[in-house]
Amino acid sequence: MFSAVLAGPRVTVHLIRRLFASVLEAAETVPRIATALDEVRATLRHLERLLSYVAEELPELTDQLDRIRARVDGLEDRHKSDPARDGGAGAIKHSW
Repeated sequence: MFSAVLAGPRVTVHLIRRLFASVLEAAETVPRIATALDEVRATLRHLERLLSYVAEELPELTDQLDRIRARVDGLEDRHKSDPARDGGAGAIKHSW
């Protein structure tokens, strides 16, 4: 009978110990969460800098691509209009 009387307080003490352990475990994870959030913030700042750089350089890249495209088109036009290159009527034929 004596053990039945102490069963209630033992269960209560056990539950309080489990609650205290859970609270301590949660408190220990707070610094890890804060560190992870700091790393996420640093990553976002880095991404923002990279995107700003890309936004600044994109017009220059577009201009360079347009110049390259114009040069390639010019080379193609010259190649098409030069009859000696494609074996047209004015081409010199070698017999060796």
